[in-house]
Amino acid sequence: MRFRFMNLHRYMDGMDFGVLSDMPNIRKKACSKLFKQQELHRAQFLSSYRDMVAVATQMVNTCKSMRSYFRGTSNSPLAQFSLSSEDDSDDGSCGGIPVFTFFSITSFENLAWEMVRMFILELNLKRLLVMELLSIYDEKVADVTVLHWSDEFYDGELIDLSQLNLYSNENREPIFPCLKGCKTSTSSIQPKQLQDSNVLQVYITTWLVEVNIDRCRVDEIFDIVGGEMRVDFSETLG
Repeated sequence: MRFRFMNLHRYMDGMDFGVLSDMPNIRKKACSKLFKQQELHRAQFLSSYRDMVAVATQMVNTCKSMRSYFRGTSNSPLAQFSLSSEDDSDDGSCGGIPVFTFFSITSFENLAWEMVRMFILELNLKRLLVMELLSIYDEKVADVTVLHWSDEFYDGELIDLSQLNLYSNENREPIFPCLKGCKTSTSSIQPKQLQDSNVLQVYITTWLVEVNIDRCRVDEIFDIVGGEMRVDFSETLG
């Protein structure tokens, strides 16, 4: 997605309208139209972030549903399974038996969590970029509410973040992002109304490169799982 956040007045003041300069209120009208486009992109941007949170939540729920628990009595001639445990001694690994070839449920689960944690870290970093980019506006055009890290970006977001372990009940705010392998930093950061173009370029580049996702490791995990299942994920995923 292309980010179209700008200081509208500064952009318009520096533009040469040529023969259109004599048209009444041309700059004001053009600025108003660009502002409407900006508002549209703000809404689309926030919607995209919300979709990413939903996908991450689905990934976590899938990881949690991988275990299978024995159901009923052990004397039954048929093995029945459930997503919930009826016996405290049943850890859901089905005794460590191979699911396909060699790997047990626990092995598949560990690989899945390794990959999902990458996406959760990346999602948290993107939340910081969402806060920064949605807080950019021109006060001469409209009064826009500046987002802060502790704010709820959409209805129900904090509940979603809690499911991803990205919300601190102790601090009563989302956990501040960090790079993979690093400790969480402070959340005492204030978004700026205006940003230098170089800073915005860094934001966009950071968004696109997905610094927390090790693509080589992700491909390796798919190769490992695909080998176990005898499925070529490169063809399945296109």
